[in-house]
Amino acid sequence: MHLLFRNCTIIDPHGPHHEQTLDLRIADGRLVELGKALEAADATVHTAQDLHVSIGWIDLEAEGGEPGYEQREDLSSLLRAARIGGYTRIGLRPNASPPIHDKAGIGNLLRQSEGHGVQLLPIGAITHDLNGRDLTEMMDMQHAGAVAFSDGAQPIAHGGVFLRALQYVQAFDGLILHQPLDQSVAGQGQLHEGVLSTRLGLPGIPALAEELMVARDLQLLAYTGSRLHLSHLSTAGAVAQVRKAKAAGLRVTASVAALNLYATDEALTGFSVNHKVLPPLRCEADRQALIGGLVDGTIDLVSSNHTPREQEAKKVEFLYADFGAAMLSTAYGAFNYALHDQLSTSEIIAKLTQAPRRVLGLTQATITKGMEAELTFFQPRTDWIPTLADIASKSKNAPLVGAPLRGRVLGTVLGKDAWFSA
Repeated sequence: MHLLFRNCTIIDPHGPHHEQTLDLRIADGRLVELGKALEAADATVHTAQDLHVSIGWIDLEAEGGEPGYEQREDLSSLLRAARIGGYTRIGLRPNASPPIHDKAGIGNLLRQSEGHGVQLLPIGAITHDLNGRDLTEMMDMQHAGAVAFSDGAQPIAHGGVFLRALQYVQAFDGLILHQPLDQSVAGQGQLHEGVLSTRLGLPGIPALAEELMVARDLQLLAYTGSRLHLSHLSTAGAVAQVRKAKAAGLRVTASVAALNLYATDEALTGFSVNHKVLPPLRCEADRQALIGGLVDGTIDLVSSNHTPREQEAKKVEFLYADFGAAMLSTAYGAFNYALHDQLSTSEIIAKLTQAPRRVLGLTQATITKGMEAELTFFQPRTDWIPTLADIASKSKNAPLVGAPLRGRVLGTVLGKDAWFSA
């Protein structure tokens, strides 16, 4: 493999070539040369207008379907969608059937994911069968390659179980990921509790349901001193609590889903089942609070919250439709569209590169001669409107088809695996 990328603006704030426009030569999976007007020799030459390059992006949390739900997403389609979305690594939630809750499951995932141009980062379950009661052997899974532990979109209701999970991972400084929602308060809610839910006559999910769980989690974190990542915050009150906890020195990080930055509950006015997600799209005041939290660093990173669902699970009455959106192909365009006036390109890309590596405790990388190639190529100022053909996921429950986005992925390189669309 011999590739030459022409006139790339390098986005790498901690590297020696930040914001320089250079040619990049990649051979046998390594970046072997950077410079101006490099000789093409026998290389395959790639170029595009406004071409930018950064260290490869990481999506901290996405849901797949294998094993058990292959009609939604198999491992190959998941990794293909991640690659098209610009990701070179992807955290996979354990929500499968059976769930990924032991070292054998972690090992199987890692073996099956080889050779797809995306590195899988397995997330092991906190409880057996995601039952919210019985802790798994998290240390065994960590030794097998799990990067963190979560029950996915199923919050752990029992405070004692969550406390023991935080205490368990202290032995190896492990990371707990938790998407906060008090289901006893959320009840049968279908969307954000507010004016729209009242107008549509549907039960709402109050902000309180998230904020109560955030408060509990942070109190238990203060008690244990463990590491906790709060996934996909959606309310102003939750952001405020995390801001205060960080100021107090707690070892807490947080993320927001790209769709929650882009849209509000008004997107559900016409009962759009593809906008029915967890956490729910909330009001404009909450969306602005999420943006503010991302800008000031309270929220560390942006996740796709990719949750593929087959057509049969979505093409039903709104009340009975599954929660979830296929977002890997459009997450960057949505995030960049929502934040390009508040954050620079460097700051936006840091939320996809440096921040997830920091949260997971991975080695930070910079774009330098001799590095093993792990790069994402993109156009940050390109406006586009995705069609269904742009959705690489097996499931097509994609809420942003037909919506204006800003920023487009052109390719990725991971070792000797590469693709480029221009």
